[in-house]
Amino acid sequence: MDPHVSGAPRSFVRRHLVKLIASALITLGFVYTAHRGGLKFVPEGGDFSEVRWASLALYVPLFAAMTWFRAVRWRYLLRSMTELPRRRILAVSCTGFLAILALPFRLGELARPYMITARPESHSAEPSRLTLTAAMSSIVAERVIDGVFLSLVLAIALLVVPTIVPLPAQVVGLPISVSQIRGAGFAMLGLFSAALVAITVFYFARAWAVRATRVVIGVVSMRLADRLAAMVSKLADGLHVFGRGRDALGFLAESTAYWGLNATGMWVLALGCGLRHVDGSGITFAESCALMGMLGTTILIPGPPGLLGVFQAGLYAGMTMYFPATTVIGPGAAYVFLLYVSQVAATAVFGLWGIWAEGGAQHLRAALEESESVEAT
Repeated sequence: MDPHVSGAPRSFVRRHLVKLIASALITLGFVYTAHRGGLKFVPEGGDFSEVRWASLALYVPLFAAMTWFRAVRWRYLLRSMTELPRRRILAVSCTGFLAILALPFRLGELARPYMITARPESHSAEPSRLTLTAAMSSIVAERVIDGVFLSLVLAIALLVVPTIVPLPAQVVGLPISVSQIRGAGFAMLGLFSAALVAITVFYFARAWAVRATRVVIGVVSMRLADRLAAMVSKLADGLHVFGRGRDALGFLAESTAYWGLNATGMWVLALGCGLRHVDGSGITFAESCALMGMLGTTILIPGPPGLLGVFQAGLYAGMTMYFPATTVIGPGAAYVFLLYVSQVAATAVFGLWGIWAEGGAQHLRAALEESESVEAT
């Protein structure tokens, strides 16, 4: 047996032992808290009594279409540096999505930029001027733009979508106040807006931004100011797409399609699971957008593999604002379970196809090992 092969898993566990233990504790904490509050990770049979299974059959292709746009829109961010086949971008992206899902604390985040730059033999003939730093910058730009888009949708929903009256003091089954959840939604918008402003200023007015950083941060440490300015300057390079109008419009259009399909799929499945208000009316599309935003807020929390716990908490927090407790812990439990299982299963299938298309698990493992060397960056 190859000692490198047999030793790699042990070295990975050893290097990330603290994170793995912390993720396990977070998972146990969420499961215990939810169970004590009456929430169910696995619903009872009666919770599925109103499920129309055709809605699940419809949700799967909607999720597949969403994944397509989520993956291939990356080409617009890379186009100023390289032109890659859409199939390869899809394969690398699906592999990266699986790595993010499977590993705790988003340890798989850097797999995607590494895989797109470190080409396996099957892609060795592809010309490319793409560097790891440039690929990472594109991922940062993608994350920040997604964060602003999603948090803006959530903020609008929190302001204009009617909630139940009076609002419960706490999220059903969780020791979290609804006001804290709503505040976190607005804080998310502020955070990502500030990040977008920062990298935008460094992209369009870099000399001024570097001087300003040295003046402000240099009061504490000039060395820190220089390192911070250098780091943000590199990350700002991911905004090259906005120097090319056609690419910028393409990226924004496909991002809108990605999030629109996400909200639509969640809406279709929620209707099929029987999420109804006190008056018997079904969930609205606007409420589905709010649920999507709350889910996006909670999964930002670095946590366990599979987002187990944080995924469920986000949806239960969102449903508490619009539905009575009997709906949240009944049909709502079935909805959360089916949404989670279908997303995990589909991500796994697409990710396994991506690993195969990229030449096997060796390429992914090399990406994860290499990404650890630049994790601090």
